Amino acid sequence: MFKLEKIFQKDDNLYINISILLKSSLVFLLIYIFSILEFNSIYDLFNFDIYKKSKYLSISIYFPIFYFLFSFIFRTTKKRYVVHFFSFLLNDIIPFIITIPFTLYIFFILKINYEMDISNVYLLVFIIFSLFFIRKIFDIYYINLMNNNLIQRNVMLVGSIESIQKILRTKEDKVNIYKCCLINSNDKKALENARINLKIPVFTDKSDMRVILEYHELGQIWILDDEEKNLVNYHLDLVIKFSVDIIIVSLKSNIKINSKLLYDNLINNKYTYTNYQTSQFYGSSLFIKLFLDKILSIIFLIILTPIILLITILIYIEDGFPLFFLQESAGWDGRRFNVYKLRVYKKILNRQSESKKNEKKMLKIGKIIRKLRFEESPQLLNILKGDMSIVGPRPQFVKDYLRYAQVYKHFLKRNKTFPGLTGWAQINGYRGKKPSNENMKKRMEHDVWYLNNWSNRLDFYIILKTFFTIFTRPKR
Repeated sequence: MFKLEKIFQKDDNLYINISILLKSSLVFLLIYIFSILEFNSIYDLFNFDIYKKSKYLSISIYFPIFYFLFSFIFRTTKKRYVVHFFSFLLNDIIPFIITIPFTLYIFFILKINYEMDISNVYLLVFIIFSLFFIRKIFDIYYINLMNNNLIQRNVMLVGSIESIQKILRTKEDKVNIYKCCLINSNDKKALENARINLKIPVFTDKSDMRVILEYHELGQIWILDDEEKNLVNYHLDLVIKFSVDIIIVSLKSNIKINSKLLYDNLINNKYTYTNYQTSQFYGSSLFIKLFLDKILSIIFLIILTPIILLITILIYIEDGFPLFFLQESAGWDGRRFNVYKLRVYKKILNRQSESKKNEKKMLKIGKIIRKLRFEESPQLLNILKGDMSIVGPRPQFVKDYLRYAQVYKHFLKRNKTFPGLTGWAQINGYRGKKPSNENMKKRMEHDVWYLNNWSNRLDFYIILKTFFTIFTRPKR
């Protein structure tokens, strides 16, 4: 699943945080259930008066909150989720044990009366077994995500044959999937041996990098630094213009494995790495962005569906089917998808030609659609499908995408996120069809600024500004 891959691109913090939140909520639920079933039957589970009058009311409020806080304090420094019983003891049980005396101490400070008896022991045992059970569920689900290649990073290794062999010989890494490699060699025999020994697709600096990135759906490129600085810079020049994340991995032999380097700064517990150029779109922030995309697209579709239906009926009456116009566009990492638009031209028109002389061939309803700037509204379906986002660089059709990529060195960096229905360039007036090269350059610069400064707060600002800008500011 492409979106999960991006959310987990750098770490598993979102998964770990959700697990902590759900386990803390479970603790509250378990105390609530215990307070009902201690002296009543299962049929009274929804009798909240019993719960309110029970002695467990106070502890059901304070205990889950403190457990939640201590779980964050004692969570592992590793940024990847760990499936191990020791991790359960460290991250689940230790916070639980510390929460018990801390909660009682707070009760003492606040003078909250709480009756201590054997039932509290039963409650604690009940919670511990339940925590172990929910932990196993999270472990099984995470293993399933890994086994189905849903959250891994698809990696291209770039370097000498020897440095690539070093990486491939290390302990198997289920997070990083080495899809292919690129080596700097014109020796046909060496290339043939590399293809046999490395057992992954081998490319050279003469290969078409854009096609490789799209075909293998790469999420990261690792430049392997084996102390040949000139070679590292050469490889960087080959890939720097593309939207994929770039990591420099140091293979220096003098790195001490037992040093104070954090685990998440190591590759396979052995080689250090540096994020040379990585996307800002990952983790909890990206999850929130995707969640808001779904909510807002549903809301806007509910509001606009009657208008879209009316317009499609008018299109059908005037010129029959098709009602929508589809054109292939480049999305995140250059992955292709079809952009939906309302059809505004007659069927006899070659859509690729949009000069003013073709205005006579525009549908009557098409002129109204274009004037109201309603042509793009079906792209809410693209957002709902996950091809696009509410906010991001506007999608470029493949033909234009390839042309501009040859003109502007950093144009492909626009594909470091989902294309958007609106964006930073659009609210600054850089919108409209067939821009001049200079205006396209300005759009690209605004898009790159957005990518480097992205936050959900910025998205919210762009959405609000769009409503004021689209009907007032002239297009450039």
